[in-house]
Amino acid sequence: MTTINGKDVRKLVIACDAGMGSSVMLAGQLRRALKKEQVVVEHTPVDSIPADADVVVCHTGLADRARRGAPGKVVVPFQVYLGDPAVDGVVTAIRDGGVLSA
Repeated sequence: MTTINGKDVRKLVIACDAGMGSSVMLAGQLRRALKKEQVVVEHTPVDSIPADADVVVCHTGLADRARRGAPGKVVVPFQVYLGDPAVDGVVTAIRDGGVLSA
């Protein structure tokens, strides 16, 4: 199982597929939530996840593709674009140093 301490996260990637804008809104929300942390929040297609990503956040339906495209990285799937507990857990772990796992 892949894990990372939230305090070690330097790049958080929001991976999407459809380009409908919801994931762009989530990326903006996470940038605001993490602006005091030294974390780059990037929005990218699920098939183009950068190799330097520490954590990938994506909709549950894209999680398998994200894992294939980012082997060895923590992939956090969520159900709802705004207000999902999984996404809130990522923010908390980065702020407080909690463990994130794949």
